[in-house]
Amino acid sequence: MTSAAPDYGGLTGYEPISEADRKEFLDQGFLLVRNVLKEDHRAQLEAAMDRVYAEEQAAGSSSMKKDGTLHLLGFLNRDELFGHLLTQPTLFPYMWGLAGWNIYTHHNHLDITPPAAMTEAPSWGWHQDGYRQNSDPETMDPNLPRPMFSLKIGYVISDLSETGRGATKVIPGSHLWNSLPRPADTTIENPDPEGTVEITANPGDCFIFDRRLWHSRSPNYSDVTRKMLFVGYTYRWIRNLDDMPIDYDGEWWANRTPVQRQLLGEATHTANYWGINWNGYIDEEIPLRKELKTRGLLDRSVPWLR
Repeated sequence: MTSAAPDYGGLTGYEPISEADRKEFLDQGFLLVRNVLKEDHRAQLEAAMDRVYAEEQAAGSSSMKKDGTLHLLGFLNRDELFGHLLTQPTLFPYMWGLAGWNIYTHHNHLDITPPAAMTEAPSWGWHQDGYRQNSDPETMDPNLPRPMFSLKIGYVISDLSETGRGATKVIPGSHLWNSLPRPADTTIENPDPEGTVEITANPGDCFIFDRRLWHSRSPNYSDVTRKMLFVGYTYRWIRNLDDMPIDYDGEWWANRTPVQRQLLGEATHTANYWGINWNGYIDEEIPLRKELKTRGLLDRSVPWLR
């Protein structure tokens, strides 16, 4: 397990995002951020991914497909470097800046997709994340977009700078749509929806997207193995999607900061876990809120930063 913390060049993770970035995210539903990971950091993450891949392969993991594709849920505790991604300073400000302080990671996955040995059978993979979040919440006006509820960071570890390497496809602006027309026959090859963009990115780039954004995987017909790390964040009152057993007496947990422990779901309930008796007011000791308050980053004009 890697132990050294990455060098982030003085960034703390509490530098507010720009209004231009906020507007682009709110308009498009995603944001591509270039050069987030320095090359040595990216290479260390890739080495950790390769180690985990070999372990899963040796164990005959159910997360490994016959074609060698690995989709591993709850990967963060498999390496110290993965734990640091929870508060990666370039990207963490987007999480609390767009969703607030009452958040944690409910869903994270490590994806390794080798080149396809043959052409894949036709399929329709377009979807929004959130499962029942797209149907359970009642809205007064069905024409209004559903709540965001969660957002996700995709760390690009391999070279996805050209199309055809299995990169994520998105429809910019579609996070404001509650539905997407589905072809009558999905067993035949159908064109991508109008406006589709394949997120081509260099190693070390990252993208952030609203869980409502209509997106799809794409086949990898190149000679490059696709390697991605995804970390999703949602509100602490929403249940987790992944099982990620943590050794609370182990070194990995001991190395986590109070904010990172919140992001890992430390609290057994969502109100007064951190020592304030519930009296109807916000818990002043919730680690991320306390950190933002200390730094003067709370803002009563912004509901999620009050």
